[in-house]
Amino acid sequence: MKILIVEDDLTTRRLLEKFLKKNGHEVHSVEDGNEAWEYLQKNPERVIVSDWMMPGMDGLSLCRKIRENPGDEYTYFILLTSVSRNKENFRSAAEAGVDDFLSKPLNPEEIWMRLRVAERILSFTTQISELESFLPICAYCKNIRNDDNYWEQIETYINERTGTDFSHSICPKCYEKHVKPEFELLKRLKKN
Repeated sequence: MKILIVEDDLTTRRLLEKFLKKNGHEVHSVEDGNEAWEYLQKNPERVIVSDWMMPGMDGLSLCRKIRENPGDEYTYFILLTSVSRNKENFRSAAEAGVDDFLSKPLNPEEIWMRLRVAERILSFTTQISELESFLPICAYCKNIRNDDNYWEQIETYINERTGTDFSHSICPKCYEKHVKPEFELLKRLKKN
């Protein structure tokens, strides 16, 4: 799994890098939230392990920025901190969009377990995203089942979600197959 480490303390950053690489992860690390945000613009990562207190942009601000600008795939955010694990800090982290909260000094078994959870959650979000990309369409009439379990015309469904309007026409293949024979039939009926 690819993981971005955001940590201003060199010793902690190196220990995390070593542990994560040893456990088979691909790791990139930066010193603060500003550097992380720049990196993420070109290299979207699905897992971020970030310190809370850093110069420049701190971990909570970075998480808020990520949640305000979501990419195509969900980003799992683990916040590391040496501040106390109290109700107020948990609430601040949750409101910023943090998925998990770990105290320093880091316990390798604890971070290992959190990353296992992150892997499962990211796998599920990918599966859900794939399922949501399918449109349930009737094989006969081509109506689509909407989110309220009602069937509606494909034009209505797409218009409600994208604002796209449709103009109807007849393609050459359908003209030859359907319209032309109908014209021929009408001509024969008029002659009789």
